[in-house]
Amino acid sequence: MSGHGHGHGHSCGSEGQHEPAERGLEFGLYQRIDLEKLQCLNESRDGDGRQVFKPWDQRNLRDKYVESDVDEELLFNVPFTGSVKLKGIIISGENDDSHPAEIRLYKNIPQMSFDDTGREPEQAFRLNRDPLAELEYPTKIARFSSVHHLSIHISKNFGDENTRVYYIGLRGEYSEAHRHEVTICNYEAAANPADHKVESIIPQTNFIS
Repeated sequence: MSGHGHGHGHSCGSEGQHEPAERGLEFGLYQRIDLEKLQCLNESRDGDGRQVFKPWDQRNLRDKYVESDVDEELLFNVPFTGSVKLKGIIISGENDDSHPAEIRLYKNIPQMSFDDTGREPEQAFRLNRDPLAELEYPTKIARFSSVHHLSIHISKNFGDENTRVYYIGLRGEYSEAHRHEVTICNYEAAANPADHKVESIIPQTNFIS
């Protein structure tokens, strides 16, 4: 379990040594995923889809993975606990034809199903085999600036009947969810006593006249 690291932007002479740690922080959005509500459709074993979102230093471990069931497609519905600006994604699989070959990203469509994947994605990528989780695919940040829910559709692999994924890394920035509805409720509650005062004045003016 890693603690909460804060990057203070210290520039050191040997940047190569600091790069892995910095990269690990940048790929820390897995901590901002609401894992209880994460869905993976067409997974061969229930709950496996959640296990591929893991810390940077566990990206090359092979004990946890998700495999597709009836065909090569997988669909991850990933809810965040706040607002995310998504900057990049890494997807790592086996070094064979079960590795994902194409992904399509959609934002803010909770409970997305395979029926919804016909719509235009925010962005699509053709992937290379990446068993060591080294290849990052940068997103068009303007399209992913306020993401509360991310859907990742693996639409095809390199030719195998099933798809296997070991690691999905998400790079970006996170901000807390703002609860605007609370201020709206307070405003309405404050307005009600004023309404009652107006009603109580009207009968008094009738008595005077």
